[in-house]
Amino acid sequence: MISSFKNGKRITKLLENRTTISVISPVNNKKVSEFIKCNEQDVNDLIQDSYNAYKSGIWANDSRFRSKILRNIGKLLEKNLDRLAMMETEQIGRPLREMKLQLSRLSEWFEYYSSLIRVHEDSVKPFNGNYLNYVKRVPLGVVCQITPWNHPLLITIKKLAPALAAGNSVIVKPSELAPNSIIELAQICKDAGLPDNIFNVVLGDGETGSYLIKNELISKIDFTGGPKTGRIIGKVAGENLCGYIAELGGKSPMIVFNDVDIDNVVNGTLFGTFIASGQTCIAGTRILVDESILDNFINKFVKKVKNLRLGDPFDEKTHLGPVITANQLDYIDKIVNKSIKEGGRLFCGGKRYEKLKDGNYYEPTVIMGEHTNIIFHEEVFGPVVAISSFKTKEEAIKLANSTKYGLGCSIWTNNLSIAHTVAQKIDSGIIWINDHHKNDPSSPWGGLTKESGIGRENGIDSYYEYTQTKSIIVNCDEYKSDWFGDILSLIHI
Repeated sequence: MISSFKNGKRITKLLENRTTISVISPVNNKKVSEFIKCNEQDVNDLIQDSYNAYKSGIWANDSRFRSKILRNIGKLLEKNLDRLAMMETEQIGRPLREMKLQLSRLSEWFEYYSSLIRVHEDSVKPFNGNYLNYVKRVPLGVVCQITPWNHPLLITIKKLAPALAAGNSVIVKPSELAPNSIIELAQICKDAGLPDNIFNVVLGDGETGSYLIKNELISKIDFTGGPKTGRIIGKVAGENLCGYIAELGGKSPMIVFNDVDIDNVVNGTLFGTFIASGQTCIAGTRILVDESILDNFINKFVKKVKNLRLGDPFDEKTHLGPVITANQLDYIDKIVNKSIKEGGRLFCGGKRYEKLKDGNYYEPTVIMGEHTNIIFHEEVFGPVVAISSFKTKEEAIKLANSTKYGLGCSIWTNNLSIAHTVAQKIDSGIIWINDHHKNDPSSPWGGLTKESGIGRENGIDSYYEYTQTKSIIVNCDEYKSDWFGDILSLIHI
């Protein structure tokens, strides 16, 4: 039983008359753990503690210390890799082999930002007259991060590392569907030497999150989730005069031109679609194929899809795990059936996986249809991909951009002229050429349209998101002006 992580300690005491929430495994729909939901007083007390820690300056005022602790956190993450991967698989059902690979890179974010704050230089501006104007970047204060269930540790760390590097105090509210590994992360940060109340965790549901975002001591909110919730949080942030970052929805196209090696591109697009069972905002859920190679591509793609193995995520031979909840399973099935009714041609899948009916398994699904079909526009968040064709480069660009989302896109071609021309015209914040899903701590990550979010994760962009400028102007001459005696002496105003 866990209620939060506060003052550098796990809060595990079972309190009377308090609401509890169970974490359910999507593998078999059995309870993995249980936690106490934080109430409004819990949240406000924790924010106050975080604010006091920030104002103390123990973290914000010492960049060398911050750099050292961030490196320590990275090293401890590496030592705890296997245990954390098991925990992630247990709570979200993603295959263990995927989790081990993903988590093996988490330390890179702490290493990157540890180095960034040691080499980052403040600036001097060309101020008119004999003045010295230097500009420093300073932290915001207490920031709130609301993270999703699909990549619990990765997405949290993408937000946490730059926020800590900048000198802020951070409060994370993980998804109620997958909080266990985030509590472990908080303990790792504590063991690495992070001062108390610089990183706290609040556990709860949407109601708990509402207590966080409306508190006047919160300087910025960073949210990853759906556009509907993103708009609600953005409205509250605006009313609170609070900064806001959001990484929201996606319906990423993968554009395949006719000069490619089809076998290689089938492997690449298969990865782009079905990694994490399609439960990621950046998933390549629309494949646009040059009509001259469409039949050949579909035949080879569907053959590979039919060979994907669903099963126990702890089995190294498993390719696809379950989707997160029974409700999500129903939603996927609803969209697929509606797509078929609208004329979509089903090549494989299209139903629940009955051999593992105790869990939330859905067969990997391939549908071809017109781009007006619902499957090309709704974010399904499951192992489902839509395929359509194009005749010209211009049509491919038009189809790729015919969605409200603009998070990611991949372009598959051996013609560099086509690749770069198309990339310039695609309305997405992240574009890969001959690859998909690749990520790096230094590379900006975020959407180009409102429905896919605002602001950026990763790189110096994220560091800037978590800092603000302080401009200091020094008169290098003796002050001799007399406003009321000689107005000409104030010529430099």
